[in-house]
Amino acid sequence: MALVEISGVNKHFGDFHALKDINLSIEQGEVVVVIGPSGSGKSTLCRTINRLETFDEGSITIDGKPLPQEGKALAKLRADVGMVFQSFNLFAHKTILENVTLGPIKVRKQNKAEANKRAMELLDRVGVKHQAEKYPAQLSGGQQQRVAIARSLAMDPKVMLFDEPTSALDPEMINEVLDVMTGLAKGGMTMVVVTHEMGFARKAADRVIFMADGELVEQATPEEFFTNPKSDRAKDFLSKILTNE
Repeated sequence: MALVEISGVNKHFGDFHALKDINLSIEQGEVVVVIGPSGSGKSTLCRTINRLETFDEGSITIDGKPLPQEGKALAKLRADVGMVFQSFNLFAHKTILENVTLGPIKVRKQNKAEANKRAMELLDRVGVKHQAEKYPAQLSGGQQQRVAIARSLAMDPKVMLFDEPTSALDPEMINEVLDVMTGLAKGGMTMVVVTHEMGFARKAADRVIFMADGELVEQATPEEFFTNPKSDRAKDFLSKILTNE
């Protein structure tokens, strides 16, 4: 039984067919990297997995359970599915430590001491433990994004979704975030990562998914995909990207 099962998912924004009959199974502990040109439906797909985007047809199950429509069941599902966005979405008026402990205390009903202890371990893991008492505005973008990852991990999610987590960062900060993500991948976290970072895809992915025009065009191991793409769309995409690297 796959941890995430996406079957026949279609999504329209008005007349625009954003996701076309997507079928995808993601196994426990698998790292799936989704790449493709802008507007190909990558982020939309990522956001349907925790119902930040609704979809018109098809089904998505997580750990054998269908995605709830709304209400408490949906809130519980979102606690099991960590999400890291382009923008860090930290609460500006709370310290770094408070940002990380908020979910476990409010949603998981952890006591404060336990939540603080776990948060400090996670902040240490992502390399910002010494910033725990600061506020988000006092941190660099790369540090804030690493806090956002720690905040997701604090909920002990079954799967982590990353929607272009480095695209808002300055170049010198990108690797510090990718290094944390690579560590997570090696540690066995189930991950779906939408990214333009081909180096990360090569190094950390178990499987690369290539999307174009709302379709899942091709999927393969990184080795296969980068050395021998099958579709013309993927060949064209890679020729444009890899000449710039």
